[in-house]
Amino acid sequence: MIDSHCHLDYEPISSNLDDIIKRSKNEGIEKLLTICTTKESYKNILKIINSDKIIFGTFGIHPHEADKNEINKFEIISSVKQNKKIIGIGETGLDFFYNNSKKEAQIKSFETHIEAAIELKLPLIVHSRSAEKETYEILKKNYHQDLKILMHCFTGSTSFAKKLLELNAFFSASGIITFKNSNKLQDTFKTIPIDKLMIETDSPFLAPEPMRGKKNEPSFIKYTADKLAFIKNVPSKTLIDFTTNNFNNLFFKS
Repeated sequence: MIDSHCHLDYEPISSNLDDIIKRSKNEGIEKLLTICTTKESYKNILKIINSDKIIFGTFGIHPHEADKNEINKFEIISSVKQNKKIIGIGETGLDFFYNNSKKEAQIKSFETHIEAAIELKLPLIVHSRSAEKETYEILKKNYHQDLKILMHCFTGSTSFAKKLLELNAFFSASGIITFKNSNKLQDTFKTIPIDKLMIETDSPFLAPEPMRGKKNEPSFIKYTADKLAFIKNVPSKTLIDFTTNNFNNLFFKS
């Protein structure tokens, strides 16, 4: 299994990282992608990816942080080139559910990340909440054959997913699909081809059932994998094989 999106620099994970990694390996996780959200957090990301061979990282500015972390394309490119284990750009995107950053700042930051991802030919990890129309329009407007899109913790509509598939996007399912009130989201994942799917924890957030209420960690990803396999009506091993291959093809196949 591969956890395509976690935050190993966040507490309570960072202070218990050795135990977290041990439990991850015991559950059969072969790669962890720890996601950058601010310029400051990148310092910790660089340390963490060197702590174990299964850990890889990204560089990016979360939309919540766009106001306080103005960035240009060259800063992104130079940051990514600091370590070969930095394999993605993000997380970036749009979040209009909260007002943590102005819309204009989020859009500018998102487009800057897209430019860098295209130039570097690295996957773009996209966060989208309450911004389906704007997210699609920006991705469509800036689309390029070298743009590789991964919709992180996808909670969008079926119509949104259909549009994104036209841009060759991938979709990552989080523990949200295990929640009792996620029927619409489960129906959307039924429509997404299995060769476009990945799984993630977004830990320490969004612990899946039956661990809901606890701080999430990568070893809990098995519950999301089992639920997604049920939704797709395939054996868990088949689902795990597909999501693992999808991750490796997106991030490691040139």
